[in-house]
Amino acid sequence: MPHLKVIYNYHAAPRFTTALHGLKHKGIDVSVCPEANDNLLFQLLPQADVLWHCLRPVNREIIDAAPSLKLIQKIGVGVNTIDLERAKEKSIAVCNMPGTNSRAVAEHTLGLMLSTLRQTVRFDKGFRENGSNGWQWSPERQDRLSEIYGKNIGLIGYGSIPQLLTPILQSLGARVYYTATSAKTNVKANYLPLPELLGKCDIVSLHLPLTQNTERLINQHTLAQMQPGSVLINTARGGLIDEDALYSALKSGHLAGAGLDVFVEEPVPARHKFLELPNVTLTPHIAWLTRETLNSSLAVATENCHRLARNDDLLHRIV
Repeated sequence: MPHLKVIYNYHAAPRFTTALHGLKHKGIDVSVCPEANDNLLFQLLPQADVLWHCLRPVNREIIDAAPSLKLIQKIGVGVNTIDLERAKEKSIAVCNMPGTNSRAVAEHTLGLMLSTLRQTVRFDKGFRENGSNGWQWSPERQDRLSEIYGKNIGLIGYGSIPQLLTPILQSLGARVYYTATSAKTNVKANYLPLPELLGKCDIVSLHLPLTQNTERLINQHTLAQMQPGSVLINTARGGLIDEDALYSALKSGHLAGAGLDVFVEEPVPARHKFLELPNVTLTPHIAWLTRETLNSSLAVATENCHRLARNDDLLHRIV
């Protein structure tokens, strides 16, 4: 089997780096390139056969700098960060890997719900910064501390992640609703059109791809439809939200809080407006990132490299 030159465009922990380098004896020569290291990336691209892409956008400049590139393998599901038209023009296959990170993202979504309802990060920060004085806090905050039990939770989109979440949330005593392009069969959540779901639910969680139809789905109008004191969670794509409108809703108190793992601009600017809000739980697009997800993803990415070398049909091909 011929050796394929592969770029893994993300930082890799020592154990995972060892696993990547161990693929060389299987004909897959992987170079690890952290996303922030553009100098290294553009040194590697001219010889690359395959790009294993995580978060850094794969634009025309990157594609054109890789004349030998045959495959862009998304480590995850969403391909909105890849210039699909340019890949198609250059006859470069694009594949994703649905399902490999679903459990990790479902668990992280639940974690953001709990952290936001219980103000965990805010309490942790106050405790660490003030020691025993961290036990003293405004009694008004008690009005915002809450549980999942008894809540109406709305899931926007109903793919694998919401379907994993539904029985977990129900076991905690929540009533789960969802909205999608159409009602599903043989599911345990109740379907509602989007306006009804927004008006009924205490927690709304986003689980949609970013497309022309879903961009800024959460905006001034739809935020106004949400219940006063409700919570918004986003582990899908930052572009689903009009961030200025969400900031206003959080600042005014119309929303009690938000848990956000994704943002319109990533990495976020140093003075991003959400950083000043105490009622927001923020994580840096790591809902997908677990050892288990990486191991599952590596298996799919390796299989597609082998298929590419044999000129076989690729798994989960988009382009």
